[in-house]
Amino acid sequence: MVTLLIIADDFTGALDTGVQFAASGANTRVVTSADYDFLQVDPEVQVLVVDAETRHLSSREAYNIVYDITKKAVAQNIPFLYKKTDSALRGNIGSELTAMLEAAGGKTLSFLPAFPKMRRWTKDGVHYIDDVPVNESVFGKDPFEPVTCSNIPEMIRIQSQVKVSVRDVEKLNDPTNENNEGNPTVPEILVWDAETDEELEILGRYLYETDQMNLTAGCAGFAAVLPELLELRGEKSPDIKLISRLLVICGSVNPITLAQLDYAEKNGFLRIRLKPEERLDQEFWTSPQGKEKLYEWKELLTWHSRVILDSNDPPGQEDTLDYAKAHGLSLDEIRVRIAASYGHILKVLLEGGLESTLMITGGDTLLGCMEQLGVREMEPVCELAPGTVISGFSLGHKRNQVISKSGGFGEETLLVDLAYKISDTMI
Repeated sequence: MVTLLIIADDFTGALDTGVQFAASGANTRVVTSADYDFLQVDPEVQVLVVDAETRHLSSREAYNIVYDITKKAVAQNIPFLYKKTDSALRGNIGSELTAMLEAAGGKTLSFLPAFPKMRRWTKDGVHYIDDVPVNESVFGKDPFEPVTCSNIPEMIRIQSQVKVSVRDVEKLNDPTNENNEGNPTVPEILVWDAETDEELEILGRYLYETDQMNLTAGCAGFAAVLPELLELRGEKSPDIKLISRLLVICGSVNPITLAQLDYAEKNGFLRIRLKPEERLDQEFWTSPQGKEKLYEWKELLTWHSRVILDSNDPPGQEDTLDYAKAHGLSLDEIRVRIAASYGHILKVLLEGGLESTLMITGGDTLLGCMEQLGVREMEPVCELAPGTVISGFSLGHKRNQVISKSGGFGEETLLVDLAYKISDTMI
């Protein structure tokens, strides 16, 4: 029986949040369809994560999708609903929180966006990454979805008319402060400051004990508090044996990931940069030239144990944008075509007997790959590092694993560290 429904706005976020429960032994399932029929869910599933893919949609489209999913969940009497948001506040934060609040008919929705393990916290309603307001960080320069506001109430009000208040963990026990006002007369989104995991735990207990846990929102940071509070535990998955070879498929343009790729290349990884036509020409991979290229890559993967497929241009070049401009492609079409190309590449490699541990960075790329493979459900298993998740999926009669992470997660040494970690070890 589903105790908790999580609605995520992208695929990697769905997995890095779902894994917080799977790691505690809760039966957790991640599905990639906003139209998923809750009646078909396995009765053993305790945590259902729906990847609604609303990150790149308009505010109104995102609102409608989250509203409809929430309505279905309420009709199925799912007791706890969690709106998973991006830890850097990308996407339609205001409209999606409002959609869940209004569809559920709730009085309050508590939003706890901090993720201290990734050095992301909230103070006085302002969201910071490494002590820098998020709109001044690398996420303010994202070419697809730049974050333009770090003040969370202001960000929400851009897309919503719902009342928004900032609350402080340090004043929970003060009977005169606004944290203890009682039931509001109008629906309200409560933005909670938090800078440490301990504060998130304190807030979780407070919300649970005051019956405010039914509607919450945040990223994987606060989600990690919920398994114990909601008693979502069970028998943990058996150890997974990973192949020591590593193939990294990178569709992220985030500078954090680019630094990881550069470091890995300097430390022995073979880095293959896709040419513009290989990224953006949907006919290329079915052409004789494309088929020959895939054959060459299959051979390379037998000789090199650590390989990166990278869709980014070399430093100082703008080959992708030049190609897109010449062919009349928008930024959104670039994003979709790169994901589709990677999906085709991966399908051919797997059908050809790929013998490597697979890692995919970027939610769009992960979704594009899984769509090409016809995969609609995944089961997160565990984290190899914060935000870096191993998940299982079925392809025909074979069980496969994939490592995924959001583009903005991880230390510079991440890929090299992972390569050593998976080398003939049990996870």
